[in-house]
Amino acid sequence: SSLPSQPCWSEYLTTRIEQNMVVNCTCPISECRAQPTTAFICSIVSSDEIIAKYEKALLRGYVECCSNLTWCTNPQGCDQILLKDGLGYGAACSKCSWISCFNCNFPEAHYPASCSHMSHMTCAKCNHGFCWRCLKPWRPTHKDYYNCSAMVSKAAWQEKRFQDYNERCTFHHHAREFAMSLRNRVSSISEMPKIRTLTFVLDACKVLEQARKVLAYSCVYSYYNQDTESMDVVEQQTESLELHTNAL
Repeated sequence: SSLPSQPCWSEYLTTRIEQNMVVNCTCPISECRAQPTTAFICSIVSSDEIIAKYEKALLRGYVECCSNLTWCTNPQGCDQILLKDGLGYGAACSKCSWISCFNCNFPEAHYPASCSHMSHMTCAKCNHGFCWRCLKPWRPTHKDYYNCSAMVSKAAWQEKRFQDYNERCTFHHHAREFAMSLRNRVSSISEMPKIRTLTFVLDACKVLEQARKVLAYSCVYSYYNQDTESMDVVEQQTESLELHTNAL
């Protein structure tokens, strides 16, 4: 069979790029396993928009192949590439300041809650523990709390406890969003001079965002560590932080 013509190549490569399948694509002739080079693709495809998509695909493929590289996990969207090596807790994205967790799939750093806390979910109705990522049981067996009256009472207590911590966690997340919204509104008032009072409001909002984030994940930490000896101290510190945060 004859070799594909330039229009055929152009249509083939454009389709592969549009479908995000250009990386490692091969010659359209079934017997040929040759891969088109970047120079070849750029000489065939004339659309700048398609070439830009191709370059993004190359970059995305490179990041995914490097174990020490990752994308910023900011859910609002950020195209910054982060280097995992040497980044401890508190290291933020240089572009959007989002703090990511590199040890699990949760989209942001969740101190003081551990990565296992963020994966371990418990059904509020029957207390069944499971992993939210794979949905498999967290424990080998699933205890049915409806087999006896004592376990029904325990299940009801667990449900109430879960609801209490979940409501507290949700409240702090909403309060954090309020602080972020307030900071954005104040920042958008460009015609106002940068007086000391305005600067304080912006700084206070930043502190509120961080404090509410810690308080929210402290609820997760406390829920899963209720029986540990250190929880009295943790609860006291959390209560103190919450009082100061509310005052601010």
